[in-house]
Amino acid sequence: MAESYLITDIGSTTTKAILIAERAGEYRLVGRGEHPTTVEAPDEDVTVGVGGALQDLGSRTGRGLLSETGILKEQTDSCLKYLSTSSAGGGLQMMVFGVMGNVTADSARKAALGGGAIVLDVMTIDDHRPTFLKLDAIRAARPDMILISGGLDGGNTAFALEICDLLCAAKPRPRLGKSFRIPVIYAGNKDAAPLAVDTLSDAFDVKVVENLRPSFDREVLEPVRQAIHELFMSHVMSHAPGYDKLLSWVDAEVMPTPMAVGRIMHHLAGARGLNIVGVDIGGATTDVFSVIGGVFHRSVSANLGMSYSAGNVLLEAGVENILRWLPFEISPDDLADRICTKLINPTTIPSSVTDLQIEHALAIEALRLAFGRHREIATVPPKGLSDWKSLTGLSQVVVAQPETRTILDIDSIDMIIGSGGVLSHAPRRAQSALIMLNAFCPTGVTFLAVDSVFMMPHLGVLSEIDPEAALNVLEKDCFIPLGPVIAIDGEPPSGRPVVTVRCRDSQGVRSEATVMGGCIHVIPTRAPGDVTVHAEAHGSASIGGKSRIQFTCRAGQVGIIVDARGRPLRLPEDPIACAQASAEWSRQIASCGEGREDTNG
Repeated sequence: MAESYLITDIGSTTTKAILIAERAGEYRLVGRGEHPTTVEAPDEDVTVGVGGALQDLGSRTGRGLLSETGILKEQTDSCLKYLSTSSAGGGLQMMVFGVMGNVTADSARKAALGGGAIVLDVMTIDDHRPTFLKLDAIRAARPDMILISGGLDGGNTAFALEICDLLCAAKPRPRLGKSFRIPVIYAGNKDAAPLAVDTLSDAFDVKVVENLRPSFDREVLEPVRQAIHELFMSHVMSHAPGYDKLLSWVDAEVMPTPMAVGRIMHHLAGARGLNIVGVDIGGATTDVFSVIGGVFHRSVSANLGMSYSAGNVLLEAGVENILRWLPFEISPDDLADRICTKLINPTTIPSSVTDLQIEHALAIEALRLAFGRHREIATVPPKGLSDWKSLTGLSQVVVAQPETRTILDIDSIDMIIGSGGVLSHAPRRAQSALIMLNAFCPTGVTFLAVDSVFMMPHLGVLSEIDPEAALNVLEKDCFIPLGPVIAIDGEPPSGRPVVTVRCRDSQGVRSEATVMGGCIHVIPTRAPGDVTVHAEAHGSASIGGKSRIQFTCRAGQVGIIVDARGRPLRLPEDPIACAQASAEWSRQIASCGEGREDTNG
């Protein structure tokens, strides 16, 4: 009997359920259902919302999935396995402690984010906050979990113990349950570990793992991430309302939603040999995920979003940077008023073309800013400083710290995946592609896709037990391929031919286009399947540093996108000319229509 998979993602507001089963020898999505999450009053039982989502799914698929005693594991045609992810009740909330902000604390923040946590605060010995303010911050945070890093192996133990003493003095209270003992992960100087356990064990549940920064030029993040997952299950989940019942239903451990997204991206990158960036832009936050050279990173921009955080995007980006993406003229004050209206009424959707274009311009800047922050997270320690004497023997010292190195070079990205309402539900797929083009400015050849229904959390937890099924559903039912972008380097001469692109689709139909500098051109791909592309740059133009390229990729909904505007992208300084250019680029990317009918959305 074949196995089918019933998977729920218990979100902060909505619980989403999907059913995956074998069809014609491969696993495919059968149906979806949803119900409001019920972790809060009056229900205060997460399984009520799960049951509602399963009933909705069952009514759509004609299957009985739930009984009075739980999930019906034995189906007429398969054995059903139930899996789940969760970010309900605010997800996993952590505080992070380290000795120095851009050394051990920076590594600890990366480990916590990669483990699926929301980082409430990063507190360090050198952050210059007086002790009373640190104590107030710890007490106000009410974290689910605490991570302590600090001190290189073989170094001074006083730094790590100072953090432990601070925690004991603060006596933080947990967010969930009066009897809940906050778990503390100690991942600092191994010589200080016994003293840290002795100091903390009366008030906290302490777990010691390998030092996440044993030397200045070495980072060990995975043991911390694994410990976060284990403690999330054994401590945090067990105190959330209704989760004890949920845990009796599932056939594998419940996974934090952001961690699940990271898992499926990691599986996809490994299976296809790709460097991938994924973004999820919501109303209040924007998450960015990357897998570069097999190394996973995640960042959360908690104040960059499309509704609740729209005002923060306006403040941080500046009104002029949002204006430059609009295909019409509007005064800065009028634009700011419209964005602030969205902030006041966050649940409204654009009611006119003008409102939609403003929302897209806001999304470009939110994504640009979030990606810039992510590049600060996606770093590796500087090399050649493994014996950093300044942190191994002296308690008071001022040291010039070399900068860490980012591993996220835009030239190395093979695929960008977008999700969130503004990208997944844009009226036309070409609009999603243009938002991503302008926000990330990819170079060379980069494939664009959107997650049509945000199934990546579901598929992430599935990938832990059946990676082949997860990847098949991801690529055939979840992703909507937009198409490859061929970007021209430098400053292509406007109005002159800079590249000729020839394509052959899966049915042998050939297409050819010569593209002028300063333009965007789309070659539609009408047939499903793979398309073979040859591109030849003219004159001094190049594509990722090469004059000729050839590749084969999946046909996209938009087509083969040729971006001959140049890299780095330079917009006209004159506001009128800038608006005209934006209008022309919008027309150009949409002029060929959508390449193929959307069958996934």
